[in-house]
Amino acid sequence: MRKDYPDYYSPVKETMTRLGDAIPGPMSGFAQIHQASVEEGALSTKTKELIALAIAISVRCDGCIAFHVHDSIKAGAARQEIAEAIGVAVLMGGGPAVVYGSEALEALRQFELSKD
Repeated sequence: MRKDYPDYYSPVKETMTRLGDAIPGPMSGFAQIHQASVEEGALSTKTKELIALAIAISVRCDGCIAFHVHDSIKAGAARQEIAEAIGVAVLMGGGPAVVYGSEALEALRQFELSKD
């Protein structure tokens, strides 16, 4: 069964909020490191989101794919840039990355259609 990534994004975000309520210290720390890691610097936020997406594919994290495809688009990544990030993930992750790279491409298609 295919995931609907735009619909998947919100519930994952909600469950992460509930996790933050349950363990505020670790989740606050995670939120701080996330923000600091993707802010503009020597690398753009867009580049950092594309790197995060490639890692998400390589480690086979569906929720991470939803978040980082969404956030890559939000940061201004073009379709081809996201596709090339998927290619790098395939290089580094082999066969499993092909499957999850296909999922990331489907997530991109769905987010493009939803305009979210």
